[in-house]
Formats: sequence, C-alpha cells, structure tokens
Amino acid sequence: MAMRSQAERRAAMVERNIARRGIRSPLVLEALGAVPREQFLPAALGEFAYDDAPLPIDEGQTISQPYIVALMTEALGLQGGERVLEIGTGSGYAAAVLAHIAKDVYTVERYGQLATKAADTLSHLGYGNVHVLHGDGTLGWPEHAPYDAIVVAAGGPSVPEALKAQLKVGGRLVIPVGADRGLQELVRVTRRSQHDYQQEDLADVRFVPLVGAEGWAPERPDDIPPPAPPPRRRSRDADLELVESIRAACEPFQDIETVDLNPLLARIGDARVVLLGEASHGTSEFYRMRERISRELIERRGFSFVAIEGDWPDAARVDHYVRHAEYPPSEWTAFARFPTWMWRNEEVRRFVDWLRDHNQQLEPQRRVTFRGLDLYSLYNSIRSVLAYLDQVDPHTARVARLRYGCLTPWEADPATYGRAALTGQYETCETKVVAMLNTLRSKQQAYAEHDGERFLDAMQNAQLVANAEQYYRIMYYGSRASWNLRDGHMFDTLKNLLEFYGPDSRGIVWAHNSHVGDSIATEMSHRGEYNIGHLCKQEFGRAAFSIGFGTHDGTVAAASDWDGPMQTMKVTPSLANSYEALCHEAGEQQFLLSLRAPSSPELLAGLSRPRLERAIGVIYRPETELQSHYFQADLTRQFDEYIWFDRTHAVTPLQVQMLAGLPDTYPFGV
Repeated sequence: MAMRSQAERRAAMVERNIARRGIRSPLVLEALGAVPREQFLPAALGEFAYDDAPLPIDEGQTISQPYIVALMTEALGLQGGERVLEIGTGSGYAAAVLAHIAKDVYTVERYGQLATKAADTLSHLGYGNVHVLHGDGTLGWPEHAPYDAIVVAAGGPSVPEALKAQLKVGGRLVIPVGADRGLQELVRVTRRSQHDYQQEDLADVRFVPLVGAEGWAPERPDDIPPPAPPPRRRSRDADLELVESIRAACEPFQDIETVDLNPLLARIGDARVVLLGEASHGTSEFYRMRERISRELIERRGFSFVAIEGDWPDAARVDHYVRHAEYPPSEWTAFARFPTWMWRNEEVRRFVDWLRDHNQQLEPQRRVTFRGLDLYSLYNSIRSVLAYLDQVDPHTARVARLRYGCLTPWEADPATYGRAALTGQYETCETKVVAMLNTLRSKQQAYAEHDGERFLDAMQNAQLVANAEQYYRIMYYGSRASWNLRDGHMFDTLKNLLEFYGPDSRGIVWAHNSHVGDSIATEMSHRGEYNIGHLCKQEFGRAAFSIGFGTHDGTVAAASDWDGPMQTMKVTPSLANSYEALCHEAGEQQFLLSLRAPSSPELLAGLSRPRLERAIGVIYRPETELQSHYFQADLTRQFDEYIWFDRTHAVTPLQVQMLAGLPDTYPFGV
C-alpha cells in the first residue's frame, strides 16, 4: 500500500483528532488543514507531524499538539480580520494557524534562537501578516495594542496585568494558569469594560512555564533548560534477572475453570471490597477470569453484590432478572447503547445466568445483587425516578417532571447540552436537578417505608442525574474535573451500596485497570486525577484489594472512534521496557502474581521502577499505540495482584439469534 502524503495525513488528522473531538469553527478547521506542521518541526520528527501530540523543538520547548492549538484558537472566537497577539512563538506553527484567520498576528518569543528561526520559517512559507518579536512575552507588545484577541502558549502563575491592559473591550485572552509550573487550567478572560474582566475555566492542560516580569522567575539566569540527558537504559542483565524473578514467583495455571484460587483467596483475606480490573473493555479472558473469581467470592466468602463500570438503570434491569424480583422490570433492553459489546457479550451473559441460578437457591433477602456504578445514563435515570414517584408520590412526580424538563431538549445527545451550557447558549439545569435530589432526600423515611430497594434505586438515579448534568457540562473540554467527577460518583455509589446492605456487606467491582488500580502510582496523579482504586485505598486501607490484568498480544473487540462499529482488532505485541514485555518474557502463558507481598526483595525492587503499561478502552488505535495506550506506572503500588494472559481473544458480542425465544424479563433482550 502506498504511503499517504503529508497533505493526506494532515486531512485525516483534522477529521479524526480535531473535528471529531468537538472543534466546530470552519475557520479553525480550515486553518489546521492548511498549515504544513512538518515545516515547523526538526527534520527527524517529520514523520510524527500529524500525530495529535506535543513534540520537542529547540531550547527545551515544545510545539503544542494540534488539538490544543485548535481548542485555544476556537476559544478566541475569531471571525476573520482581527489583530491578534500571541505569546510564545515557539516554532511558529500556532502563529501560522492564526494567520489564516486574523488580519495581523503579533507574536513574542523569549528565546532569540527560536524567534529568528520561526520568523525565517514563516517568511519562507509566505506568512507576511505574522510579525515576530524577541522579548518578554509577559509584557506583551504594547506598540500594536489594543488587540482583538491574545493567546498565550505557556503557563503562568496568574494572568499578566500587562496583557489584560492590551486587550480591547470585548476581546478575549486565552492562557494556561496554575500554581504549579507544570500543570495549569486553560482559562479564557473576556474584557467587559475598562476595569471589568470575566474569567472562564476551559480545560486542564500542561504547558512549559511562562517566564518573565509578570510570569515565573527564571530557574537559572538565562532560563534555558539544560540539555535533556540521554534516556537511562536499564541493563539487559537487570531485566533478565527481573524476568527470572517473575518466573520464580508467579503461579501458572492451565485453564480458567480449573485454576486453584485458594492462594489468591488467602491473600484477599477479609477484604470488604475486591476490585477486578481489565486491560481492555473487549477481552474474553479478562471477563471470564473476573467471573470465576467473583463466583468463588460469592460462594465461599459471602459477597453481597457485584458493581460494574456500567450504568445504574441498565444494571438494574439485569439485577431484576438475577434476583427473580417481583416488581415489574424496566422497559428498556439493558446496555443497548455504544459500546454495546462491553456488557452485551457471551461472557457476561454466562455470569448473569449463573448468578440467577445461584440466587434461586437463596432467600430473597440474601440474594446477590448486580449494580451499576457509572453515570452516562442520564435519561433512563430520569425515567426511573419519575416512574417511582408516580407510584409513591404523584404530586412530587409532577414537580419532578417540571424540574427535569430543563434537560428534555438534549435527550438524544447529552454532550450537546454540555457544549451549549458552557458556551452560554443555554441556561444550566444544575439548580433544578439538585433541588429534585434534595426533595427525595428530605422524604427518605416516608418513601423507604414503601420499599427500601425501590427507594435505593430512585435515590441513586436522582443522584446520577445530578452528577451527570454536571459531568456533561464539564466533559466537553476533557478536563480532569470530568474524570474525577465520574470516578467520584462511582465511588460514592459503591459506598451507598455498602451502607445500604449493612456493616457486614462486601462488594465486588468490575472496572477497567485505569479505574481500579491506585491512581497515585500512575501518571494520573500528576494530572490531578484520582480514581475508584485510590479512593478505596483511602477509605478502606488494606480492606480494599485490587487486581489488575495484562496481555501481550491477540485480538480485542473495540472501535476506532466513539460511536463507531465494533471491530475484532489485532492487539499489537507489547512494547519493550513495558511491564507487559517483562511478563511475556517470563514464558508462562497465564499466571497470578502477588504484588501486595512479593516473594523476594529483588522482585519488589524490580517491579517498583516506573515502566510503561498498556490500557485499551472501547477505542483502540494501534497506529498510535505508544501515545494513545501506554502510560507510566509503578505496578506494585498500583495493584495488590496481577493476572497475566500472554495471548487473549476478543469477547463474543451477543447477536439477535442468540437471544431469540428468551423470556421478556431477560435483560439482554432483542
């Protein structure tokens, strides 16, 4: 197959990484599609020009990832013909993008070498409307003020007053700001009048520091970072010794159904919460092993419920089935939205049928429940709240319909609500949905007398609506706040379940490794993100036991894009210097490995060094695997146990013919 030209790669990048991530401005999309990013990079990096990633340039600086350039440019609200000030010229790439829209771009660069090189590149490419100055960007370029828009490509401790003063009334200034030199919030400042400025938070970002009179103080006299040291390579001998340590310590097994889990159960001990991970959302072996462990925990340790990384109303449909519930089931088919294969697969169906058979032998109050932790199901949750209130309190049901009506226009696409609320095009519904939640809470005792289980369901759905409304308002820009809100909601749901089922209750969580492994041991903590695993460790200490999973290669069920069709994709063999590569070299096809109490100091020391770890979600893009699916982690702090499958296979999605003839109560109905 012929290699694509740079122009073809650029067009594909704009479509996949810019337009599909929510950038709507035709001017911005056209500009990104016109600027040859490879011309602004060192020659050796040309092949990476259209990866959506920041790349190194001279003076220890970076060229921002295309999506961030697009996001910041769109946030300026340019219509064409403006005068724009840019702080932090860098390579000149973002200035070229701005020049396709604005009449004039004035750009200031602190480093003389970068300023000269960028000016030469821009001139060579014909950008005559870009003017480059070598100077202190925190002071702006007052000779050409006022500006219609100002954009700053470096992170400062605060918004420089000099830049605010050079902004026109009605103009917008976009800048990363934060108390940490390496972690900021992208904010937009709009000048309302001579002394009135409005500030909005847009996204969590990481930029190089903004150094200058109104920025960070130089860390060295010239603030030029020293050359990066060459990558420190671990000796091959050390890796071979670690591989031998893994081989000696692991517990190999031949088959999931016959594996001896007694040693694992002994390590789990009296843990109240067991978190079962997965390294992808579409791998059969991960689901089957979680099922096997869950069956043992339920039968031999009396666990009360299984809570999955799935929506509460969908899981409630399954719960109704597995507990032989007497009240009418929900009217919808469970897990019918993207990604359907994540829970509508043969592996989950087998566990659901086993759990139904297991519960049939038990008294109703002792039956094991199946619950959902996630918050994507905004509208199914609203319907559940209304259906419950119609039965127990018709007057409050009418009030709820009025309050929830605020969200009705966005039923088909809740993410659109978030965009409209953020841009001020629509009044947020926060006050109304929170008021509805508080109304339910205030009537808890009276409602619970009707049916404690039904009230739990209604309360959890009301909480989900409140959190989901907030989630969709902040998820548009990919902020850490959206991740933290989602995992915080899942953790709160888990605590609610433990409280509801009493002090002796014990729960099993099924979720991705990225949720159940302690975030403090991964890159997530540097971004200010936390997850269920971290919150459980804080709340329960050693009474929370987390299990991670990994694989070397095989196949996986995933999509290339959100809402895209499921594909059975080949999993690329694991990268060198990753935990997966170490486990592969150990030579065992599948094994358990204790991390809470490693068998030797050498194993603990070797696995405690940060390495690459792979995470595949519902989206898998092998062509950008290093950037898209690998992150740094400390495995021994992340998990208490690690389960390895050298070669894995995709889950089997449920087809219509598999479900034909089943009773109407079956949760995965046609």
